[in-house]
Amino acid sequence: MSKSYFITGGNGQLGRALARQYPLATVVDRADFDITNPASYESVDWSLYDTFINAAGMTDVDGAETPEGRELAWNVNATAVGLMAATATRHNLTLIHVSSDYVFDGTKKPHLEDEPFTPLSAYGASKAAGDVAAATAPKHYILRTTWVIGEGKNFVRTMLGLAEKGISPTVVSDQVGRLTFTSELVRIIDHLLTTGAPFGTYNATNDGPVTSWADITRRIFELAGRSDLTVTDISTDDYFAGKDGIAPRPLGSDMSLDKLHQAGFESQNWEYDLKSYLRMS
Repeated sequence: MSKSYFITGGNGQLGRALARQYPLATVVDRADFDITNPASYESVDWSLYDTFINAAGMTDVDGAETPEGRELAWNVNATAVGLMAATATRHNLTLIHVSSDYVFDGTKKPHLEDEPFTPLSAYGASKAAGDVAAATAPKHYILRTTWVIGEGKNFVRTMLGLAEKGISPTVVSDQVGRLTFTSELVRIIDHLLTTGAPFGTYNATNDGPVTSWADITRRIFELAGRSDLTVTDISTDDYFAGKDGIAPRPLGSDMSLDKLHQAGFESQNWEYDLKSYLRMS
């Protein structure tokens, strides 16, 4: 079955995890396949595939606040998804599109899949538009995820780097959510595809306690054997005070997993996956 998968975003954290899960899939990155160019889609023999997995995206939240970044975000996160949805429709493909908690303003506890969009930033607006575009494909799964951790640059690796240098950091304490490991996202994608779960939008994160970035950092240090380091709490407003070009962030990223569980998926606690991730780091 894996040979019928076409996966974009091959150099990203999720793309790398998907490539390991589906070794016979066609996995492309921006150098191989320009997702924003309609001509790219015309160059592929889509009869070879039955599933299009979009793991690509412009994720520079602050960069999207600039004129150039806003244009790029909309091209990659919205316009390109429209091209994917049109391709999936034309060739009867299942489209899997990875979205974000940034389509919401962070005020609901928890966020549900059918909640109206309330993005705070240009990035969030571009992701919301991408969700609308992806939903036009008759066979689609839209996965709204949070705080992704995988192979590559991410929050956990940054904190481990500070620990190696003996640095006690100041970390935001009023943004709360769950880490989502790419291993969990891959399990979710595989479950939806192999079980034939109903098409639609699913919140897709690890399970476990909703926790602040500051408390997650404390847990990372504890598991890494660096309980000697301290973490100083700071609010988001104070952390970014005096800095230009900062996008507003949702403070609450508690995503309800009820719909995913009703589809038969058993979620993994993020703390368990964090332990496994640190053992392999």
